Amino acid sequence: MVKSAVTISLVEQARGGPFVYWDEFEASVRSAAALGYDAVELFAPAPGFVTAERVEKILAETGLALAAVGTGAGMVIHKLSLTDSDPARRLQAGTFIEQMIDYGALFGAPAIIGSMQGRWGGDGPDRATARGWLIEALRHLGQHAATRGVTLIYEPLNRYETNHCNTMQQGVELLTEAGTSSVVLLADLFHMNIEEVSIADGLRDGGKHIGHVHFVDSNRRPAGNGHMNYAPIVEALSAFGYEGYASAEAFPWPSPQSAAEQTMRMFQTLFRPK
Repeated sequence: MVKSAVTISLVEQARGGPFVYWDEFEASVRSAAALGYDAVELFAPAPGFVTAERVEKILAETGLALAAVGTGAGMVIHKLSLTDSDPARRLQAGTFIEQMIDYGALFGAPAIIGSMQGRWGGDGPDRATARGWLIEALRHLGQHAATRGVTLIYEPLNRYETNHCNTMQQGVELLTEAGTSSVVLLADLFHMNIEEVSIADGLRDGGKHIGHVHFVDSNRRPAGNGHMNYAPIVEALSAFGYEGYASAEAFPWPSPQSAAEQTMRMFQTLFRPK
């Protein structure tokens, strides 16, 4: 059974980005619980920004889980990437992600690598070199995650955000080349709407490799506020038995509360039809 989740950002430098709730961790979790969400996905400036004790207390009180933790603050705040030409910067990026893995694992939550995968070309490394560094990092970080009892999530992004992997098929090829079973793919419907010929076919390409879904509409507004056709998406997920989270990584449009409410209505319509 697909589970519901909603994003919370505590990163001031990401203000205006596609996160439903902002600023108030405890109030956001309680709001999500009141709307019937199963979990929250946390985007924080650093591991431990919200103490583990506080997270544990609030999750226990609300009955929610932590679906995942984002690592994008490493890029947004510190400009770190796993494919930086500077080996010291690559090491710093890997350490940041390791620490975020450790933090999320306290709650059984995987960490997501999105923007921290970086890019190749320009003033940076060539494609083959950058791909080698990325594969090496995924192997190492995937193993690190496995020792903590969680997986690592790798997210193909659209062409305007990375030139490593833009489609699910490219993500599968990357994980196959890395040869790790500890890393899964994130299928973000917004990115897929840009890059895939068919989102449903893209989901089928990812299949068993998909471990997380970002549930959003074509314009990155909450589901139901764009032109996304969800019926074949739900059918494709059901066909390969997806039971992970459909997590709302969407703009807080027209407000965080309205976005959370709209997403839950769509989630129930699509994944819990009566």
